[in-house]
Amino acid sequence: MIRIVIADDHTIMREGLKRILDGADDIEVVGEAVDGFEALAHVRRGGFDLLMLDLSMPGRSGVELIRQIKDEMPKLPILILTMHEEEQYAVRAIRAGARGYLTKESAGTQLVSAIRKVAAGRPYISLEVAEQLAMDAMPSTEDLPHKQLSNREFEVFTLLVNGKSITDIADLLHLSAKTVSTHKTRILQKMGMNSLAEMVQYAVQHRLLNPLKN
Repeated sequence: MIRIVIADDHTIMREGLKRILDGADDIEVVGEAVDGFEALAHVRRGGFDLLMLDLSMPGRSGVELIRQIKDEMPKLPILILTMHEEEQYAVRAIRAGARGYLTKESAGTQLVSAIRKVAAGRPYISLEVAEQLAMDAMPSTEDLPHKQLSNREFEVFTLLVNGKSITDIADLLHLSAKTVSTHKTRILQKMGMNSLAEMVQYAVQHRLLNPLKN
């Protein structure tokens, strides 16, 4: 039996995932979390085999949360389930320690097999993500600007181009507004840009503009 905890801040999504898993005799949902703090509490209590984690939740989330979980429980398999389709999000999640990455759009047909594969110690990623990981491992002189951002900067960049204000981001990431402003300045410098409008245009061109949850 594979015991899993589902971490997603939308009740409808959690209920939908549980319905998908109802037909799998070897998978049992033993816990749920609505934010990063609850997910960490489950990790510290233990008693389950796999964490299914949404990439965008209130509180600590995304790559930073994956890193913290892997620091505390290195052997716990993490399957990311997210709205983000762009390979760059998956690459960062896998590098941080996630073992699998699945978009919510494909959960209906692939969720059960993804859980079984990740729980067995094998990766579950798309061919595109595998290719991106391989390409990133090769030396290149033509890296795209957003790949130069740190994980935290990339998270702030994503929120900015999706319309979140400095104050919104500070609340979401539990940072001060001053710290977020500093991240924004560094992002602009690293990407060679002068305004948020340029960042948004770049995000559109490179398919980095994804719907984020409020």
